[in-house]
Amino acid sequence: MFTALDGKSIIVTGASKGIGRGIAKKFASKGGKVMVAARSERELHDLVEEITRAGGIAKATVCDVSDWGSVQYLVEETIKAFGGVDVLCANAGIYPQAHIAELQPEDWDHVMSTNLKSTFLCVKACLPQFEQRAGGRVVITSSITGPITGFPGLSHYSASKAGQLGFMRSAAIELARHNATINAVMPGTINTEGFAELGQEYADSATAGIPLQRIGSVDDIANAALFFASSEASYITGQTIVVDGGQILPEAAGLITAA
Repeated sequence: MFTALDGKSIIVTGASKGIGRGIAKKFASKGGKVMVAARSERELHDLVEEITRAGGIAKATVCDVSDWGSVQYLVEETIKAFGGVDVLCANAGIYPQAHIAELQPEDWDHVMSTNLKSTFLCVKACLPQFEQRAGGRVVITSSITGPITGFPGLSHYSASKAGQLGFMRSAAIELARHNATINAVMPGTINTEGFAELGQEYADSATAGIPLQRIGSVDDIANAALFFASSEASYITGQTIVVDGGQILPEAAGLITAA
C-alpha cells in the first residue's frame, strides 16, 4: 500500500479529460490537494466539483502550458491555494494525425510546444519550489508511441514523446541536488474519450493485439503515476514504466492467438 499523499500540493496539467482527469481524481482520493490545469474552464469546473463531492480537495487554473507566462501563473496560483508545489504531473498533450507529406511546419511546432516544450516549462517553473522544500516529484505522461513504437500520421507526436524522455534523463541529474525525482509513465492504448470515438471495430482490433486482451483504463495509468509520486519511489529517478498490457511485446500479428 502506497503512502498517502495527505497534505501534498499537486499540479496536474491536461486535467480536463482522459488520463489527466483520472490522475487528478486518483491523487485527490489519496489525500492530495490538486490544482487541475487545462484550457477548458468549463471542464475544469466540472472536475473540481466532482472531486469536491467525493470528499477531495481541488482547485482549477486555466493554463496554456506552451506559454511561459501562463505556466508561471499556474504555479503562483498553486502556491497561493496550497502553500507550495510538491508534485508536478506533466500530462498535457495533443495528438492530431497528419502524414508527413501533408504535415505543415506550424502544425509540427504546435505539437512540440504543447507536448515537449510544456514539460520543460512546467519543470522550470516548479524548480524553485523543489529547491525551497528540499524535495519534489515530477511525473511525465509520455507514450509507447515514439520512444518504442511508431504510428503513421503521428511523426510529430512520436518525436515529442521521445523528446520528453531525453529531457527527463538529463533533468533527473539536475533535480537530484534538490532531492527531487522525475520519472515517466508510458501508456499503451487507453480507453479515453478519444479512443471511444474511434468505434467498436477499432476497439476490437486494438484489443486483439494486446496480450492481456483488454484496453487499458485511465486508472491503470493513474496508479503508475501514483507510485512515482509516493515515498516508496523516493530512490527512483530518470526512469520509465510501460503500462500497456503487453502491447509492445509480440513480434508479429497472430502470435497472441498462437500462444
